[in-house]
Amino acid sequence: MGIFDPASEEITRVLCFAAHPDDLDFGASGTVATWTAAGVHVEYCIMTDGDAGGFDARTTAEITATRHAEQRAAAALVGVDTVHFLGEADGYLEPNHRVMKQVVALIRTLRPQVVLGMHTERNWDRIQRSHPDHLACGEAVTRAIYPAVENPFAYPELEEAGLAAYKLPWLWLYGAPAERENHRVEITAVFEKKLAALRQHLSQHPDVPAMERYVRAQSAAQGAAAGLGPGALAEAFHVVAVNAADTIAGF
Repeated sequence: MGIFDPASEEITRVLCFAAHPDDLDFGASGTVATWTAAGVHVEYCIMTDGDAGGFDARTTAEITATRHAEQRAAAALVGVDTVHFLGEADGYLEPNHRVMKQVVALIRTLRPQVVLGMHTERNWDRIQRSHPDHLACGEAVTRAIYPAVENPFAYPELEEAGLAAYKLPWLWLYGAPAERENHRVEITAVFEKKLAALRQHLSQHPDVPAMERYVRAQSAAQGAAAGLGPGALAEAFHVVAVNAADTIAGF
């Protein structure tokens, strides 16, 4: 399949999926900031309400409202105005047809060149990256992309409602095991925006300085892996060509 070449690919629309509020800010908000700064339209879809996260005693409704507000504020800081929430329960996300149908509908509506999702494979080096909801999010997105998004007979009620089948060019997965990473984006110039976005999720970070040190160290390691200059920072992805120049029907 094709190899992603940023210089030759036209990207005008991107749809990003996450299991919880703050997942995208850890995994991809620097890349999102570079896209929006270049005029790319980016939208977020958060599958759960993050209602099982936090460190104080609040009702589920209060936690949900807080996490929605935090995610909207974080998204705005990196140039994203539209955040969709699917409302699934935190810790109970499954790649079922209720979720997949909503993913298909969003992709067919926006018709992006890139869909960003969480990786489907467990990362044994740092298992916290592979929360069961993360894996379920990645699986739901991947299953939806092929074949359902491009198959008019999948969820026919969507086709009947005017959401025509669509061949997505690229799937970018974040939170990948190191051996799957095949593309990196430099985020040095927008790194402070990434940190600012992460700081919006105060309900989730009892030690903000430690969180920031970790994110900087991880970004520096990816900058080094990309062969960038000293002090450069980057985010890593597993990029998959869904419909490349050499793609034929069914293969």
